[in-house]
Amino acid sequence: MWVAIALLGGTAAAQQLPRGYVDPRPVLQAAAKAIGADNLKCITFSGTGYSGKVGQNVTQDTDWPRGEPLANYTRTIHYDARTSVETFTRKPGMNPRSWKYGTGWLGGTPLQQNERQTFVVGGNYAWHTDGDGAPPIPAPAMAELWQLDMWLNPPGFLKAARAPGANPKAIWRWELVESGRDGATTGKIEKVIVVSITALSKYRVNATINSENLIQRIETKVPHPVLGDMNYEHEYTEWQDVGGVKFPAGWHHHEGYDDERFKPTVTGGHNGFGGMFKDIRPNACAAPPAVPDPVRQATVPPVRVETQKLAEGVWLLGGGSHNSVAVEFRDFVTVVEAPLDEERSLAVIEETVKLIPNKPIRFLVNTHDHFDHSGGLRTYLHIGATIITHKRNRVFYEEELLNYVPRTLQPDMVTLYQPTEIREGYIMETVAENYVVSDGKRNLHISYVQPLAHVEGMLMAYLPAEKIVIEADLYNPPSPGAPVPPADPAHRSFYNHVQQLGLDVSTIAPLHGRAVPWTDFLKIRP
Repeated sequence: MWVAIALLGGTAAAQQLPRGYVDPRPVLQAAAKAIGADNLKCITFSGTGYSGKVGQNVTQDTDWPRGEPLANYTRTIHYDARTSVETFTRKPGMNPRSWKYGTGWLGGTPLQQNERQTFVVGGNYAWHTDGDGAPPIPAPAMAELWQLDMWLNPPGFLKAARAPGANPKAIWRWELVESGRDGATTGKIEKVIVVSITALSKYRVNATINSENLIQRIETKVPHPVLGDMNYEHEYTEWQDVGGVKFPAGWHHHEGYDDERFKPTVTGGHNGFGGMFKDIRPNACAAPPAVPDPVRQATVPPVRVETQKLAEGVWLLGGGSHNSVAVEFRDFVTVVEAPLDEERSLAVIEETVKLIPNKPIRFLVNTHDHFDHSGGLRTYLHIGATIITHKRNRVFYEEELLNYVPRTLQPDMVTLYQPTEIREGYIMETVAENYVVSDGKRNLHISYVQPLAHVEGMLMAYLPAEKIVIEADLYNPPSPGAPVPPADPAHRSFYNHVQQLGLDVSTIAPLHGRAVPWTDFLKIRP
């Protein structure tokens, strides 16, 4: 916990610096003087922002989809109290209720119900309210990331750099402005200083300081189940001088790397958040919010796996926002979908082994590459399963997911116990149009669903003998008693695909929600 700001000691200056390094003290002092950080206790800024749905891109070579605009956006950061309050209005019914922007999109959860949204982090606690006066919804799983984000802005970084344990170091380099887009150039070269610190005792945070002593970029890595040590970067422009304090109005945030021109088929990651916030008010902040008791008492809930037998040898594994389906064959097991992360997948694997003992999980069918549906793929690779996915995902999975690239912030099973299958090259079976998993008696038909606006490379599974179709995001059954949803493009793709293949369906086993009869879906058919 940061409870005091400590001045940098003189040890670094007294020692001989390694080649390529410079003394960070005068660099930080000059930057603090340039923006007036020492006199800034809190900051409030307002404007209009945008949100990126990280991990939800339709094609792998496109940006994260933009969500609805974040209108009436206001954020207050109280550095001394270690609190941040964000409020904005956004169209309801389109986004998961607990989703702010960027990382955290979670399909299969309750949707946002009200326009007004508030997200708060206070010290080690985080919460959200859906509408003015609504009860707080604890967000313990996001508390550390939101707390880290308080220090990833120019004044925040400078204050964090003087905190105990920050251990700042600095290097210099010549930087080519937008060299990735413009190609080789000798113009617009600027000598910059990059100061690196440790934040929250674990995150290495790098700030690029330009010749005007302004911080133009802050970058770190955060753990992510798909991208591993994921790039998490803010860029700042449009500096405003307000009341003796300089603060950027232009914010641009990447999750993943931006402008990866040489990997056109791989998710380059991209714009998670940004906007223009020209209404800047330094040191005019309300008292920091008190942490509500339900938030203070909340913990990350344990993973629950609830099983429902759909047919002999077929189980729906639910209990959370995402499901998997286990299918027993004569000598092996196939699981459809590895959602969320390793913790969820390990729980599903353990339950599958209890239900179907003494048979290996030989195949894992991945419906599509959205992050909330692919975060557990490495776990199944770890236990020896072969991944079945659409052919469009092969390059992305090999480059970014199913490999030996170390994950240092949150090491997973593949990092700790490297499977030989990666070296041997047999980790995936890819599907173009149709694929069948069979033991000569039971068949699991896997097919490519198109056209689909939700995502490219969508697969669906079908058990013909049991008349069960297994699908993700094509149809999410409403809760019992809820109104029938209006038809959308995903529903039409689902219906047309079933008709074109001539499938005889009795039961839908969705990967979000409860299993329902096919007749329930027909109620919304256009």
